[in-house]
Amino acid sequence: MILHIDMDAYYASVEMRDRPELKGQPVVVGGTPEGRGVVSAANYEARKYGVRSAMPAGRAKRLCPHAVFLPPRMEIYADVSHKIHEIFQRYTPLIEPLSLDEAFLDVSGSEGLFGTTEKIGRRIKDEILQDLDLVASVGVAPNKFLAKIASDLEKPDGFVVVDPERTQQFLDPLPISRLWGVGRVMQDAFERLGVHTIFDVRSMAVETLQRHFGDHGSHLWELSRGIDQRRVIPDREAKSISHETTFAEDISEMEVLRAWIVELTDQVARRLRRSDLYGRTVQLKVRFSDFKTITRSTTLPQATNSTQQIWQATNEMLSNRLPAEHLAVRLLGVGVTGFQSSKLNQLSLFSDDSHEAQSSLDVASDEIRERFGSKSIGRASGLGRRRRP
Repeated sequence: MILHIDMDAYYASVEMRDRPELKGQPVVVGGTPEGRGVVSAANYEARKYGVRSAMPAGRAKRLCPHAVFLPPRMEIYADVSHKIHEIFQRYTPLIEPLSLDEAFLDVSGSEGLFGTTEKIGRRIKDEILQDLDLVASVGVAPNKFLAKIASDLEKPDGFVVVDPERTQQFLDPLPISRLWGVGRVMQDAFERLGVHTIFDVRSMAVETLQRHFGDHGSHLWELSRGIDQRRVIPDREAKSISHETTFAEDISEMEVLRAWIVELTDQVARRLRRSDLYGRTVQLKVRFSDFKTITRSTTLPQATNSTQQIWQATNEMLSNRLPAEHLAVRLLGVGVTGFQSSKLNQLSLFSDDSHEAQSSLDVASDEIRERFGSKSIGRASGLGRRRRP
């Protein structure tokens, strides 16, 4: 059994925790409504008015004029995320982070010490509340796909267990949007076929799905049956480390996309350094509004875990290697692969003073953040300094 733990309205919840006077008010974290800012996160009070992440802040202001708009404090959110992972580590080393606010956990090897996966999930949820005064939603299921759906079903403050013997009863009534990879364009395509629920997808022949959706059709056929063979892979065992985000609304402004690249790169680089990993190949993933997905990659002269070097590579790909005429962006992802041992990499660094200096700066920055939090240090190009989330 697998746990998927997802913090509820994470950025906004941290702000509300630190500013109790905001309780009960709609809170929006992101850019300013007066500029060209974009919503990074919204609490559930704001969501009632239709405010969503990646929405222009001006539109959010029109939907919810009395909302409190706050600039993001990314270093604080990263610091709190580290504390959340310390709670996870009390129960298992098998942790696969997906972002600052969610992760998969395989606790099957810990059941002899702590009880069933369900009991462990409840303990983790309770400890996050007690230690950090934050609320998490938890999904417990036989695999990652089902656990992620389960954690989202009863948000906020949800706890859903999927019985392995009743997987189809759990899945069948759900809308097709719950299947991974089914966005608005694909939903429209399914609607034209008269397909509305996961049961409807399961009733289709795999050949029919392949004819309409290509190779992704086979994947949809498996997901509709609750099939997902992927295991939880900690960073230290991963062949790649990546972060991606799907926007609630498509983004066309390059400045906003570059700001997201900063955040995604910073998260990837920190995970590399935390696991003492260095990679040579930097990858950029972009999904457009028509659901077409492209990946770009570049191989560096030597392996790195430097935030600056990874950002330079991703920014170059975003600026110069997308189709000349491309649609707005639905999903953006950054990844690093091609790992080599830290000892081997350190030997090569001695011949590159600038790389060594940048690496030392990253390590020092991480240590300062760990000890003193976000007020201590930050990147000028980060999200908190931009006119965006």
